Amino acid sequence: MDWINRYIDQPLLNGAAGLLRSWHIRTRQPPELLEPTWNLAVLSLLLIASGQVMAGKPFALSVIALIMLALPSARKLLSVVRAGKNVYGAREYKSLRARAVTKRDAEWSVRIIVLFAAACLPFVARIDDPVGTSFMLGASVWFVLTGPLKAYLDAAEPPEPNEGDRMYSGVFHFG
Repeated sequence: MDWINRYIDQPLLNGAAGLLRSWHIRTRQPPELLEPTWNLAVLSLLLIASGQVMAGKPFALSVIALIMLALPSARKLLSVVRAGKNVYGAREYKSLRARAVTKRDAEWSVRIIVLFAAACLPFVARIDDPVGTSFMLGASVWFVLTGPLKAYLDAAEPPEPNEGDRMYSGVFHFG
């Protein structure tokens, strides 16, 4: 277990923390908005790909399925925009950090299982029906690109907010 934690789980947690830090520095958005934004980007790419591969009722069904998958992420982003609270300060940092520490300690086996499932799912899911194959391929791509990322972003150390630092602006650090 120590080997898995040292060489698989910890590097992925450090990578997720770096990704959150990079997202926060470049966009000046709260780190919890990275996961829904990424989910909507992946679903948009799948919508474009399904438009190239499918037509008729299967395409309409895939559009409906993709919209249903996008609703929670879109709702989360719209609630932040509507509330106008895209501020990331010390209070939000402490809350995210406490939740991340709890998830990091309690759910490490869940992260490893999700990672293993994401690695195996594209090889296991084979269907003889061409439309079913397209759906399973799309579902596999969606899960591989979003499942492990969500698990690791939830448990990663959030970036510090740099609250009150007037010299801090976006990508560049002065002073």
